[in-house]
Amino acid sequence: MAAATSPTETSWNRQSPYERWLASLELPVYRGHHVDNLGTVELAEWPERECKAAFLQLQGMEDIHEARVIEIPAGKTLPPSRLALEELVYVVAGRGICTVWGAEGLPKKSFEWGQHAIFMIPPNYTYQLSNVQGAQSARVLASNYLPLALQSVPNIDFFFNNPKVDLDVVYGEDTNPFSEAVVTHPTGNRSGLRNLWVGNFLPDMATWDKLEPYRTRGAGGSTVYFRSRTGKGGHMSVFPPGRYKMAHRHGPGRVIVIPAGEGYSIVWPPGGEKQVIPWQEGTVFTPPDQWYHQHFNVGLTPARYIAFGPPRVLTGHYQEGELANQQIAYPDEEPWIRQKFEEELGKRGLTSDIPEEAYRDRDYKWDYGDDEE
Repeated sequence: MAAATSPTETSWNRQSPYERWLASLELPVYRGHHVDNLGTVELAEWPERECKAAFLQLQGMEDIHEARVIEIPAGKTLPPSRLALEELVYVVAGRGICTVWGAEGLPKKSFEWGQHAIFMIPPNYTYQLSNVQGAQSARVLASNYLPLALQSVPNIDFFFNNPKVDLDVVYGEDTNPFSEAVVTHPTGNRSGLRNLWVGNFLPDMATWDKLEPYRTRGAGGSTVYFRSRTGKGGHMSVFPPGRYKMAHRHGPGRVIVIPAGEGYSIVWPPGGEKQVIPWQEGTVFTPPDQWYHQHFNVGLTPARYIAFGPPRVLTGHYQEGELANQQIAYPDEEPWIRQKFEEELGKRGLTSDIPEEAYRDRDYKWDYGDDEE
């Protein structure tokens, strides 16, 4: 697990505007590759926000993604806050209400949130989080692109005290901008996916069942892609017990959170040493730029992981037909990968559900029950 450090200790870039601001807060900063459990990770008092908090700057997030854990005391409402960048919020634990408004005097929009929900706050909208539970605290993980933005405009006040708000985002339509996301039908998706869910609220990612086959990564897995009305988003992958995904790599900046399941992931640079990251509900990790990573389900139920995406320019594009350069098929992986998986399952009295044919045939077709070739 990543250890909390002082903000300048082992930092990626001590002189960056973001790291200097982070140091001024004197809050815990978790680095390394992962945090075991967002629900139990140690936090510290953040007097300005009247809550406890900690920041994540995992390897692969640096200079791109901010992620911070915030704890809302039982029955309390935090002070209003705003940022001139979109924020994506994942609910680690608890239930509450979020209130959003564009400017003083304008109507406030409120919605309820619960554990495993995702909601997105448009840029520069003021929002306030309330914990409706009187006996226990709530925790959320909030993320944005502040480290990247500060490289272009190295002025923290520009992002915390910017008066410009696009009121049309929330007030320009009759529909509630925080009603549940709705499906659209994108074209030209290289993965063959048909649906994209667009909206600023997804109620429960641990039980979300509006999935479709994801045929390019193996394991018979399914997925859902989502984004907000202003562009920030990501995807969630779900795959069965006793199986694992093919190793793949891409650009930096993804924040991966586990809403359900038991397993582990392996990350490694091409030709480099492999590191094993065990995970459970609440684990968060980030694969560094162009490092291979591979996800393994050793539990009894389907495993789920949510990836909050970086700006599109950093996703690690490749041309059609170049998938082999970004992914390792089962027949081409090191034998140790399969051996470790079967050993981990054996410790739990389980066996692999990967068909033997998948280790021989690079074009093996998983059965999704839809007869698609």
